[in-house]
Amino acid sequence: MISTVLFDMNDVLCRYDRELRVARLARASGKSPAFVEAAIWGSGYEDLGDSGAMDAEGYLGGFAERLGGGLTLDAWTGALRAALTPLPEALALAATLGSRALVAVLTNNNLLVAREIDAIFPELRPIFGRNIFVSAEFRARKPASEVYRRCLARLGATPETALFVDDSPRNVAGAEAAGLTGFLYVGADALAERLRGAGLLPHTG
Repeated sequence: MISTVLFDMNDVLCRYDRELRVARLARASGKSPAFVEAAIWGSGYEDLGDSGAMDAEGYLGGFAERLGGGLTLDAWTGALRAALTPLPEALALAATLGSRALVAVLTNNNLLVAREIDAIFPELRPIFGRNIFVSAEFRARKPASEVYRRCLARLGATPETALFVDDSPRNVAGAEAAGLTGFLYVGADALAERLRGAGLLPHTG
């Protein structure tokens, strides 16, 4: 029986526009979007942050250094906040589930996102409380099996009772390899139907 539901964040609970984020960072740093893209994503720096290779301050310092220095926390946070558009239907499903299951967020992200999540995505806290986790906390990135298992251990849950929802087939496959039930997110309606099938939402009609 499913009693825990883990949600990915980007493109499940919110729409993520990396192009917009890069454009905002480019304006803040005085660099071109191509430079920002190469310095942060093309270099593998973002993946290092997601894997827990540095703490929040170290991540921000390295991020600013790669863009030539001078990038403030407010500029970094503002760029990411602008790139996220909450998806009300998915958030409403998660809120409804809260009375029937343990719900949590598990996103490939760094420790600065974890620290600043209330400024970046304030809609999460009222639904998920303290159960908002970034991969860096577990020193592994999805789809590595360890990240799912370590997250569930933090929650006091087990893989066989957990459903993982993500828009990435690789991440869903990683969850299934770790013993969770995986669900590939394509929209709120399909997820609601899957949750009804698990007995976590009432049937309609």
